[in-house]
Amino acid sequence: MNPKTLRPLVAELAGTALFVFFGAGAIAATLAAAVSGGVQSMIVAAAHGVGMAIIVSATMNISGGHINPAVSFALFVAGRINGKTLGQYVGAQLLGALVGAALIKGLLPWGAVHASAAGTPQLSITTDGLHGILIEAMLTFFLVSAVFGTAVSSEAPKIGGFGIGLAIFVCALVGGPFTGAIMNPARAFGPAIIAWQLTAQYVYWVGPLIGATLAGLLWKHLLLPKER
Repeated sequence: MNPKTLRPLVAELAGTALFVFFGAGAIAATLAAAVSGGVQSMIVAAAHGVGMAIIVSATMNISGGHINPAVSFALFVAGRINGKTLGQYVGAQLLGALVGAALIKGLLPWGAVHASAAGTPQLSITTDGLHGILIEAMLTFFLVSAVFGTAVSSEAPKIGGFGIGLAIFVCALVGGPFTGAIMNPARAFGPAIIAWQLTAQYVYWVGPLIGATLAGLLWKHLLLPKER
């Protein structure tokens, strides 16, 4: 593999590893500190949102700053990347998620990691699989729309990844109590494999991919400026 091809894949792998480490790690950290529920939700939402904003800004000019299989899939649906690139990016993202979750297990105290299942998302006791899929689809639709509107479109404002990070922060505040507001199959996959907690994993693949597909089609056919 030549350096030109390898560089964006390394960016996606490293970016996803950092996102999982800091996002999922925030869950373990707040449990270790015995932070109350409302404050914990705010801290976890901020860690995911701000972390992603920085990571996307850092990798945007290298790989496009996808850091999420759902985002890569939406760009494929919209015709912005081809099937080969999609496969390579998703592979790098999933591997990065495993690395990030392994770092959580290896670096953070065992008790906090065990109590949080390394940050593995779980449905709340009031949320069944169908509603989990619908919530994740809606949140991912919003997130992917933010990606197109603030990073992909030629009319996008020059704000780096911070529009995307803010979208994740808002989604985490709304959807966090129900599904964890993951919107990212890799973010769910890495910790689940490392902690071996696979319950309801399908929710974090089916929901985000539905939302990504709908957003990709909307932006491709109606909202992106027509190329001349």
